[in-house]
Amino acid sequence: MAQEYEQLKLENQLCFPLYACSRKIVNSYTPYLKPLGLTYTQYIVFMVLWDKEEISVGELGKTLFLDAGTLTPLLKKLEKSGYITRNRSTDDERITCIHITEEGNKLKEQCKDIPSKVASVASGLKEKEIKELYNFLYKILR
Repeated sequence: MAQEYEQLKLENQLCFPLYACSRKIVNSYTPYLKPLGLTYTQYIVFMVLWDKEEISVGELGKTLFLDAGTLTPLLKKLEKSGYITRNRSTDDERITCIHITEEGNKLKEQCKDIPSKVASVASGLKEKEIKELYNFLYKILR
């Protein structure tokens, strides 16, 4: 009977190791982000803003694969903390644009070493394997 449902065994699921690895990697950021009062999701928002300085909520959602229901409360909290401002676009007032503030940019210096500290999570992989995994994951996302 158990062999009749092989497709339902956990060890036969692609989703489970992806889920478990994602949790492990994201959780490895916590010791570095928590002292800054940031969550991982806030951190990745900052990574986009440090690069672009201004972006619409829609574009931010597409970039991070997040919906407005996830982004809106997060952005409100970042705005209340003084890290970002949210304004309606002058070209189309249906569009909300996010701007990083000077205070938000100050966090960049405090976060600059986090990627190298977290890289130890993937220390069992060679550089070529990390690049291949990165490419495979983005292939799935696209």
